[in-house]
Amino acid sequence: MKEIGGYIEYEYHHGPMLHEKAIKLNCGRRAFSYLIRSRGIRKIWIPAFTCGSVIEPCQKAHTAYELYNINLDFLPDDARISPDDWVYVINYYGQVTNDKIEELRQRFPHLIVDNTQAYYQMPVKGVDTFYTCRKFFGVTDGAILYTDDKLDDDFETDESYQRMTYILGRFERTASEFYALYDRNNSVFNEEPIKIMSKLTENILRGIDYDFVENTRTANFVYLHERLGKHNRLNLAIPEGAFMYPLYVPNGEMIRKHLIANKIYIPTLWPDVFDYCSPDRLEYDMAKHILPLPVDQRYGKEEMDTIVREIIQYLN
Repeated sequence: MKEIGGYIEYEYHHGPMLHEKAIKLNCGRRAFSYLIRSRGIRKIWIPAFTCGSVIEPCQKAHTAYELYNINLDFLPDDARISPDDWVYVINYYGQVTNDKIEELRQRFPHLIVDNTQAYYQMPVKGVDTFYTCRKFFGVTDGAILYTDDKLDDDFETDESYQRMTYILGRFERTASEFYALYDRNNSVFNEEPIKIMSKLTENILRGIDYDFVENTRTANFVYLHERLGKHNRLNLAIPEGAFMYPLYVPNGEMIRKHLIANKIYIPTLWPDVFDYCSPDRLEYDMAKHILPLPVDQRYGKEEMDTIVREIIQYLN
């Protein structure tokens, strides 16, 4: 019997979600696991510029994989890939536009697009595409999947309430106090099976001002690009609702340490690349020296100026 009365719980939100009609799952790697099962994938090409969360679903499903090279445009650059092969493409920093995805589909009809860094980029029709919610919003989990090959399984629904401490803690205190819990939450998904998105995460996603988030992220990206673009080895497009601003400079590793010392936290994305690739590879250099600068909805011109000032000071 449904409970009636008692204390009031977290508020219910009734707004529309972005990607309302897609399949809502618990995390990005399980969206990939879903596609491996639904498409019956036995072998797939994966970019060497990646992390273990992409490799792990292949290993669990006993799906063979090979690593391919990318170029400075973040596109596949490997003559070994056959048109008949499955190819996994990561949309790094939202730089792989839908026009480029259409071109890739002409070369590789069996394509999976990882849009975990491009939440506001709508999928190309007919291309299996997935998104990760927690890279863009204050949730602990959640993924969005577009595919026309759906499984009939009755998946368990995830629950998020026990994982919310680090989200709520940072809202009122500092990130450093709750980083260990954040890191622990990331490791939870190593063991999680495919699940339906939790009710709590979906509810939070229904309360987001998506236009505000998109506009703020885009404006911050543009602001950083106007001031740092001349130092950047990357020829960047301006993505709508950007993930982060990727600044690729020769001494990026040292600048990262300088920024962190000044409480500007810049991650090393894809650290597993240092195990997959030799130091002479482009992917190794990119993982080491690309600075993913924050542009998200918590910040504005004041914070962007602080980032620029510290970087220019180091470069000078």
